[in-house]
Amino acid sequence: MKTVILKEKLKEGINTVERISEKSLTLPILNNVLISTEKNFLNLTTTDLEVGINWWSLVKTEREGKIAVPSRVLSSFVNFLPDKPVELEVKDLTLKIKCDDYQTSIKGFNPEDFPIIPKVISKEKVVIKSQVFCQNLSRVVDVASFSSTKPEISGIYFLFQKNLIVMAATDSFRLGETKIFLESPKNNLTKDYSLILPQKAAKEIINILGGGSGDLTICFSPNQILFETGLTETSHPKIQLVSRLIEGDYPNYQEIIPKKSETKIQVSLNEIINQIKLSSLFSSKINEVKLKIDPKKNQLNIFSQNPDVGEYNSFLNAKIDGKPFEISFNYRFLLDGLLNIGLGREKETEVILELNGSDKPGVIKAKGDESYLYLVMPIKTN
Repeated sequence: MKTVILKEKLKEGINTVERISEKSLTLPILNNVLISTEKNFLNLTTTDLEVGINWWSLVKTEREGKIAVPSRVLSSFVNFLPDKPVELEVKDLTLKIKCDDYQTSIKGFNPEDFPIIPKVISKEKVVIKSQVFCQNLSRVVDVASFSSTKPEISGIYFLFQKNLIVMAATDSFRLGETKIFLESPKNNLTKDYSLILPQKAAKEIINILGGGSGDLTICFSPNQILFETGLTETSHPKIQLVSRLIEGDYPNYQEIIPKKSETKIQVSLNEIINQIKLSSLFSSKINEVKLKIDPKKNQLNIFSQNPDVGEYNSFLNAKIDGKPFEISFNYRFLLDGLLNIGLGREKETEVILELNGSDKPGVIKAKGDESYLYLVMPIKTN
């Protein structure tokens, strides 16, 4: 193999794929990045056997070939190179790198020992703006929590329909659901697809593809899912992320979402976020913050207390319809939902809290927007 690529392009590719390569004592080949050239394309590949990433760039190739080299060594060296063309050449399982006055030789491994990333070949696909998809995914990705007894809730639930994408996640104490309505769907789905994506893969999608402004193509197979973006110069893919899926049926979370509410509270998103942050400074060891609802005064009293620190007691103007009562929440869970609502929204956003008493889950939504819903269980106090 012998090829030339700009340093910034090479650095971009390594930064994209090295996140997946991990230190493995049982399979040291996974610590490497597979470098290969075919025609005028350079391909970088990494995998941890659950998630695999391919990255391509147009290059000037003199001789095709491939080699696997330690990703950390390659990344560290390339970061110090000047912003000039980089020559990559493979001889006898050694990668020689030249850039201006810099040159090195990195011992590599047989590329045939590198795991093959499964190919997802399907006519069923969805095309959506990458930024829109990733912003919505970020609203639910941190809600999921690892569970050995319930592996299904360790991932993100997806439902793909002709005009709608639903994403949901839960850790049994809270639930986040977001919907993307596709006004002009660029897909050819012949049926609905539901699946569970591992949380790790979902986070990599956000980190790797979230900054892109182009289209994201999603393809399905029974056990795998493919996320793909394209090069601007040609129709060839730029990034492909393939992930295995979690087997099993996702819980029917719709059953726990209240169909109606006894009390509705409308309040400024920014103001309640600031109040919850302040109350957290005085919360107890169980992160408790108490909300006292007063419909007559249209006031929301936010209270927290810690015997070792002190107490916080403030009042927030709100529009309240319903019954007066008190309810306690874990401030971290409550704050997460409010911050997720704020992603990509105007500062003047109003939120609606729908409550059904002190021992029932609360639901948070943005006013006039049914695309995102956050449900949080209360802290039961005697």
